[in-house]
Amino acid sequence: MNLILLDPADLTDDHHAWVRDPRRLRHLREVHRARPGDALTLGVRGGAIGRGRLVSLDNDGARFALDALDQAPPPALDIELVLALPRPRMLARSLEHVTALGVKRITLLHTRRVEKSYWQSPELSDEKIHQHLILGLEQARDTVLPEVVLETHFKPFVEDRLPPQLEGRRGLLAHPGMDAACPRGLEAPATLVVGPEGGFIPYEVEALLAAGCQGIHLGSRILRVETAVVALLARLG
Repeated sequence: MNLILLDPADLTDDHHAWVRDPRRLRHLREVHRARPGDALTLGVRGGAIGRGRLVSLDNDGARFALDALDQAPPPALDIELVLALPRPRMLARSLEHVTALGVKRITLLHTRRVEKSYWQSPELSDEKIHQHLILGLEQARDTVLPEVVLETHFKPFVEDRLPPQLEGRRGLLAHPGMDAACPRGLEAPATLVVGPEGGFIPYEVEALLAAGCQGIHLGSRILRVETAVVALLARLG
C-alpha cells in the first residue's frame, strides 16, 4: 500500500494513531519493512493526507506520531460507473481498479447475461466490498471511499432511476458495434455504462439508449470487462 489509511477509530488523539488489524501490520512488516523512527505517508479515511513517524511496531500493533495532515486527497474522477455485475473474482479486481482511478459512485447492475448466482456471492457483502475499496484507496493514495449501489433489477433502474441521474451528465454506453469511438479527456461530468461478458442483449441496448445514453466503442478488439473498464476510464479521464 502506498498510503497507510487510518480509520478514524485508529486515532487516539489529534497527534497519535494506533493500527491493530493484521493486514496492515503484515504489510508494514513484510512490504514496507518498517522500523520505529521511519516516516511514512498516512491519511485518515474521509480526510487529509500527510506524514507520520512509526513509534513502535509489536504484537499489540503499530503506533504512529502524526505530523501535519494537511494535504487534500487527489481529485475525484467525475465519472459515475454503472457496471453489469461481473463474476465474483473479477468483481474484486474491478472494484480495486475503479477505486484507484478515482471513481466515487459505482452501480452494480443485473442484466440478462449476469448469472443470478453472482448476487449470492460473499464478495457482495458489505465487509468484502469495503475491503476492496480500501485496497484501491491505499494504492492511489486516496482517502475518500466510493459509494456502491446494488441494482438487482434492470428495467426499473434504466427506466426510473437512470434518467434523473443523467441530468447534467453525459451518458455513455460502452458496447461493441456502436457508431462512435470512445471520446478522450472529457471535461464534463459523465456516467459510463459497461455490460457483462458477452455484452448487453439488444433490448438492454435499446433501453439504455432510450434513457439518454450515447453508444461508444473501444475499437474492433473485444476486451474482458475488467480490462475494458480500466481502458475506458483512463481514456475518458
